Amino acid sequence: MASTTTSGTPVTSRRAALTDPGYQAFVILRTGFTVAPILFGLDKFANLLVDWPGYLAPWINDVVPGSAQSAMYAVGVIEIVAGVVVGIAPRFGGWLVAGWLAGIIVNLLTLSGYYDVALRDFGLLLGAVALARLAQRYHGTRT
Repeated sequence: MASTTTSGTPVTSRRAALTDPGYQAFVILRTGFTVAPILFGLDKFANLLVDWPGYLAPWINDVVPGSAQSAMYAVGVIEIVAGVVVGIAPRFGGWLVAGWLAGIIVNLLTLSGYYDVALRDFGLLLGAVALARLAQRYHGTRT
């Protein structure tokens, strides 16, 4: 007698999920909000992309202990953790990244000359919220 092993999700169901535009958007946002925070977090230690301490508002630098670069090390660790959380639990990670971006926006709005970056980060915040909302539906979907 022959036995067959079946997976929890039929192949046709997997293909249908991959063609669903909402699921595709979820995968794109999840990938982006996993990879980008990790890469930007790592760059806080190398300053290859930009001189990160220059993006720290003076009032925040006065509040945190140590130098602006030390603060950027802490920021880097937080961003790496946020990226990992998005990868593991996007329903929570999306909100975590959105909150983190809100803090960055406040920092940038109090630092003259970075309003364009604050506006860009607001767009990213909206993307992180969209990820969290899409994760309500798609996280746990097997492909």
